[in-house]
Amino acid sequence: MRTLWRFTDKLFYGWVIIAVFLVIGATLYGVHFSFGVFFKSIEAEFSLTRASTSSILSVNMVLAGLFSFLAGWALDRYGPRVVVLLMGIFTGLSLILTSLTGAAWQLFITYSLLLAMGTGPIYAVPMSVVSRWFDRKKGLALGLASMGIGLGTVVMAPFATYLITSYNWHMAYLVIGLIALAVVVPLSRLLKGDPHEIGALPDGVKRLDNVVPSDGDVVSPVESSILLIIRSRNFWLITVIHFCFAGCVFFTVAHLIPHITDIGFSPIEAAAVFSVLGAASIPGRLFMGIASDKIGRKAASITCTLFMAAAIAWLVWVRDLWGLYSFAIVYGFFYSGFGSSTAALISDSFRSKNIGTAFGLLEIGIGTGAAAGAVVGGYIFDINHSYDMAFLSIALTLLVAAALFTMVKREATVSHHQQQ
Repeated sequence: MRTLWRFTDKLFYGWVIIAVFLVIGATLYGVHFSFGVFFKSIEAEFSLTRASTSSILSVNMVLAGLFSFLAGWALDRYGPRVVVLLMGIFTGLSLILTSLTGAAWQLFITYSLLLAMGTGPIYAVPMSVVSRWFDRKKGLALGLASMGIGLGTVVMAPFATYLITSYNWHMAYLVIGLIALAVVVPLSRLLKGDPHEIGALPDGVKRLDNVVPSDGDVVSPVESSILLIIRSRNFWLITVIHFCFAGCVFFTVAHLIPHITDIGFSPIEAAAVFSVLGAASIPGRLFMGIASDKIGRKAASITCTLFMAAAIAWLVWVRDLWGLYSFAIVYGFFYSGFGSSTAALISDSFRSKNIGTAFGLLEIGIGTGAAAGAVVGGYIFDINHSYDMAFLSIALTLLVAAALFTMVKREATVSHHQQQ
C-alpha cells in the first residue's frame, strides 16, 4: 500500500475509487444483466413457461431492493470495504451453487436469494461512495464510475453465450462465479468511504473556500434522517420514476434475447445485439453525466427517458438485424445516461451522511419495478405469443416517468462543504 500512496500523492484518490468501481461494476453488472442469455436454457431444462422463468429474475429483483437498502445502511456505518467484500463473496457463492442446481425451485435460493445479496447493491453502493468524493464534477464522476455497466454487458453476454454453446449453462455459471470472486474480493480492499479518510475534501480541493457549490436541481438539508428522507415528496416521486425505469430495463434484460431469437435470429446474433447495447451505454453514461452538470439533472434525465420510450416502441416494427442494432445503440446510450444523470440528482437531493441509506431506500422501488417488468413481460408473451403489447406498455410507462420528472421540486442549493 505504501507504493500506492506514493503514486496517489499527486492524484486525487477519488479517481482510484472510480477505477475500482468501474472494474467491480463491469464484473457484477455483467452477472446482473446476463439472465437473458441463460433464459431459454433454463426454460428448456426445467420445462417452464416464459412467466415462470421470468419469476426467477423477478424474485431476485424484489430481494435485491431489500438487500440494497441493508447495504446502504451498512455502508453509512461500516464503510465500503466490508460491504463490497461481502458482495463479491455472495455473488461467487451464488453462481457456483446455481451451476449445481438440478430443480427449478433450487434457483430461487441459489440465484434469486444469494445473487440478490451479491449484486443487489451494485447501484446504491458505488453511487453513494462516489457522491462523497466529488461535488463540482459529480455528474462526470458518477458517469465514469458506472461505465462498468456497459463494459460488463459487452463482455459478459458473448462470453456466457460461448460457454453455454461450448459446454452448458451449468459450466457457464461456475466459470463466471469463480471470476467474480477473483475480481471483486481483492479490489474491495482498495476502497475508502470518503476523502476525509485521507485528509482531503471532495474534488481533491485543499482549502474550504475553494469549493464552488454544486448546481444541482434539488437539494435537501444536510444530515437528513431516514424519517426525513421518506417524508420528502421528491423521494416518492423519484421512487416511482425508478419503478417505471427499472420495469423497462429488466423487461429488456429478461426478454430482449428471447424476443430476438423468436423472430428468427441465432443466439449468437442476439448476444451481439445485447453487446452493442452495452457498448452504446459506455459513452451514454459519460456524456449524459457531463450533460447533467451543464444543463441540469432533470433536463438530462427527461431527455434520456423520452429516447428510451421511442426506442422500445420501435421494437414493435423491427424485424431485421440493422433495426435491432439501431435500437441497441439508441436504447443503450440513453438508458445508461438516465442512470448517471438521475444518480447525480439523487445525490443532490439527499446530500448527507445518510446518502447510502437514501440510495438503498430508492433501490426498493427499482427492485419492485424490475420484478414487475420481467414477470409481466413474460405473462403478456404467454397470453399473446408476442411481445408487441409489452413493448407498447413499457413505452407508455416511460412517458409517465418523464412527466413525473417535471414534478420534482427545485429547492435552494445547500453546499455540502458550507454545512460542515
